[in-house]
Amino acid sequence: MAPELRYCKDLFNYSRRESREVTVGNVKMGGGNPVVVQSMITSDTRDTDACVKEILQLANAGCEVVRITAQTKKYARNLENIRDGVRSANCEVPLVADIHFKPDAAFEAAKWVEKIRVNPGNYVDKKKFEIREYTDEQYAEELGRIRKEFTPLVHLCKELGRAVRIGTNHGSLSDRIMNRYGDTPLGMVESALEFARIAREESFHNFVFSMKASNPKVMIEAYRLLVARLDAEGADWNYPLHLGVTEAGDGEDGRIKSAIGIGSLLADGIGDTIRVSLTEDSVHEVPVAQALVKAIPTGGCETGVKESWNPFEYERRKSEVLKVNDLMLGGTELMKVFTSKKKWEAVAHKIEQMGDFKPEIVAEDSGVLALDPRDNEAISEANQATEPKLLTVQDGLEMPTIAAFRLLAAKVDARHTILLKDTLNPSTDAAADFLPVLLNAAMNLGSLICDGIGDAILVQGEEAPGQSLRLSYNTLQAAGARIFKTDYVACPSCGRTLFNLQDTTQKIREATGHLKGVRIAVMGCIVNGPGEMADADFGYVGGAPGKINLYVGKQAVKFNIPEGEAVERLQDLIREHGRWFEAPEKVAEV
Repeated sequence: MAPELRYCKDLFNYSRRESREVTVGNVKMGGGNPVVVQSMITSDTRDTDACVKEILQLANAGCEVVRITAQTKKYARNLENIRDGVRSANCEVPLVADIHFKPDAAFEAAKWVEKIRVNPGNYVDKKKFEIREYTDEQYAEELGRIRKEFTPLVHLCKELGRAVRIGTNHGSLSDRIMNRYGDTPLGMVESALEFARIAREESFHNFVFSMKASNPKVMIEAYRLLVARLDAEGADWNYPLHLGVTEAGDGEDGRIKSAIGIGSLLADGIGDTIRVSLTEDSVHEVPVAQALVKAIPTGGCETGVKESWNPFEYERRKSEVLKVNDLMLGGTELMKVFTSKKKWEAVAHKIEQMGDFKPEIVAEDSGVLALDPRDNEAISEANQATEPKLLTVQDGLEMPTIAAFRLLAAKVDARHTILLKDTLNPSTDAAADFLPVLLNAAMNLGSLICDGIGDAILVQGEEAPGQSLRLSYNTLQAAGARIFKTDYVACPSCGRTLFNLQDTTQKIREATGHLKGVRIAVMGCIVNGPGEMADADFGYVGGAPGKINLYVGKQAVKFNIPEGEAVERLQDLIREHGRWFEAPEKVAEV
């Protein structure tokens, strides 16, 4: 992407992106208002009592906006009863209808709820995964068809004072977009802009954008490109942004992946409302989102510095390879995991039993040179050295971690390798709450890794040796920097889900968790299935109630498998493609 594009004012100093204010019921998004936390219920939309109960639980947990799926007009009609039940409980939390494929469902839902989410990739388009060339005339004809279907919804939302989210998903771009722009962040942005232009032609501005993907790198690039494109369109294109990582998964993995994608953008001042998507009960999403908002780093370090990387296209920094304690570091070598001497000594007696979570290099024995990136004399001395060095930012500096390492990377020669840290203030508190530590580490390390910066990492915010090492490796995995275990793309449950996602995901983990380097997608329905499985090797997707379809990449290969047999059939499919191996015997804890 052209280097003159900018997505934030200063990559080394925090400033929040200025956006216009959008109203969703009694909640204000953008316009300098605090970041809004939202979630989505998992109950069947036809079950009024269950939906109302879950919405009230979310509201009591601090959720400020709640989304409900409305897959057909029939489902959308029951939003009236759900809304009435929520309001009769004296709860004014705004409700959002999640729409895919059915414009008539959106039109019905707009009568009852405060906001409508439409997905440009499937609101009008029916994906056939066709490869064809669109002439300019054919492309314009397609846009005319979209305008005809979308404009009535815009008029109704304008009349009733509703908001709209134009929510692009990496997994569900239309064939038209795919054939012209590819399965790319640019395609995601163009897909959303098509719908935004229609809204603006009707003088409707009460909308927000989202660019969601299961791959944090893709998500980050898409939002950055969207912001740059909106700025290029003009000052009045400053619409608020909804942030989220789709199919983040569950447990620590889901929280880490969300912190990388959402947290890195919040740290750059981007984002007005967020939803953390976990394959867990929806109420567990709220405290994670709240903690992410609380963790936004402010401040900065230096102005007038030019970044040495392209923020719109991931490429790892071209450092030279160093040998550190018999391990190769830098270049295209796998990112290494450092630890402190104290932590190394605490686990030294059982390193051989630690499997994939073992420490690799002791920081104090590595010869790493710790610098203040504002100290130009020290930077100059390092750059004048004849041999490349291992560098890091020194502890104790009053600087945001991301800004500090960006400044170091911008000033030192690319040949030098860089050791990243999650914090510049090592923890000595064994009783510290782990969630903020995890989110902070994933946000800081993940943001830098997705910038292409870093050759090794050191987690200092967690005092416990084993936990800090697990956090190190899980962050590298979530950022796509080092795959050391099975990778799962698991969507959050919602009213469209055709099986118990939490139980099924756990069963699949138990059956396949030893398949290092294999990526498996677990999808509750077909909405984002094939597209979000673009990076997955195998997919497990709800096709009908009690029936599962199995995929290889984007291609469905096994259909209507009874749910009780599907995990075993997935294992057979992995065997058929030569990716299966038996799990090693577990070694007892030492």
